[in-house]
Amino acid sequence: MTDLDALVRLISDAPTSWHAAEYVAREVVAAGFTRLEETQPYPATPGGYVVVRDGAVIAWIQPEAVSNPSTDSATTPHLPSFRILGAHTDSPGFKVKPSPDTTTAGWAQVGVEVYGGPLVNSWLDRDLAFAGRLVLRDGTTKLVTTSAMARIPQLAIHLDREVDRGLALNRQHHLMPIVATALGHPADPAESSGGILQAIAEEAGLSPDHIIAADLMLADTQPPALLGSAQEFLAAPRMDNLVSVSAGLSALLEVAHQPEPGLIPVLAAFDHEEVGSQTRSGAAGPFLEETLTRIQRSLGIGVDDTPRVRAGSWLLSADCGHVVHPNYVGKHDPDHHPHPNHGPLVKINANQRYTTDAVGHAAVAGWADVAGVPLQEFVSRNDVPCGSTIGPIASTRLGIPTVDIGVGLLSMHSIRELVGVKDPGYLTRLTTAFFRQ
Repeated sequence: MTDLDALVRLISDAPTSWHAAEYVAREVVAAGFTRLEETQPYPATPGGYVVVRDGAVIAWIQPEAVSNPSTDSATTPHLPSFRILGAHTDSPGFKVKPSPDTTTAGWAQVGVEVYGGPLVNSWLDRDLAFAGRLVLRDGTTKLVTTSAMARIPQLAIHLDREVDRGLALNRQHHLMPIVATALGHPADPAESSGGILQAIAEEAGLSPDHIIAADLMLADTQPPALLGSAQEFLAAPRMDNLVSVSAGLSALLEVAHQPEPGLIPVLAAFDHEEVGSQTRSGAAGPFLEETLTRIQRSLGIGVDDTPRVRAGSWLLSADCGHVVHPNYVGKHDPDHHPHPNHGPLVKINANQRYTTDAVGHAAVAGWADVAGVPLQEFVSRNDVPCGSTIGPIASTRLGIPTVDIGVGLLSMHSIRELVGVKDPGYLTRLTTAFFRQ
């Protein structure tokens, strides 16, 4: 399976962050990793391990335990170092409200809340599914993805002759998806619809009475597709940031066959990056720090050695960036025009919205050279606000040297983003070299 095939499979199977976390866990377990619960002790036995926290997942390859590490020696070759690929599993979109069913003018609609910063106009007139997790009466959780059930219809141009001058969408009134006709329901209440949760439960083979609560998102039903006159591009939903998750997963499985002594490769894919990361499963939460600490303890490394271990470690914050847009060239820095299929971006910002400095830039260049991967530089125009990533958040919390990189996209935060077909493979090769150096 090629890197592009692996990415398409992940995108197709993971319409939400909860699906993505479970997908990663399932893939590494199939490759021989052991799934751990956070409530159990972490073993000292060498091998691959994975733990899931809601929509976040951390997987790693554990080396042999360290025997009596010296805290007096100036050099500590016996202390391992972490090589962490940080990514995120969530994407901007629409989350279903807790009491979702409503009717307007004879239409049955579903109340949704905007999640993060989607390009909301790109969600209009799409065939949409519901996807997420259901919490059942017995305390278990079930992941679901429905068939196409919803659509956010755009107003016809005949009813808004000014639409070509600028589409104005009120997030409360204009983005409510339709799911059925409210008029014409059976007269017998026993035969009438029980709302969207009942329809979702029926597709999942469940009784609606068994569902206590739900986390549900709208999801695109159009599959990923190659396009372009030379088939140079992949169009798909959620590439920000499943491209990085896929690259980290493929690289971790590659190095699992022959891990590098003294290095602990880690894939850390967080949830809630699109809304600030300030959650227990986000990069600002304790998930990664707790996991690294527990790995150290299982290896016999004391807390006093933590600063030394982290000082010798690296975190690659892998999140998508922007290639130059041919219709809006003026929105880009005139001296930095990244292009698709020309390699990952090293993301740089003077105000530390990205963490890359000269030392980190040189380190990435070294890993890319080993991997035979081209690199590009991304920097924003001074008068165009710069986005940010998990990089500054995680490096502030952990003190681990961090570099921001990522694959360049067009149409970032659209329901369907566009990437060059070579770039996901470049990122996988770069990450593989990073896990081994």
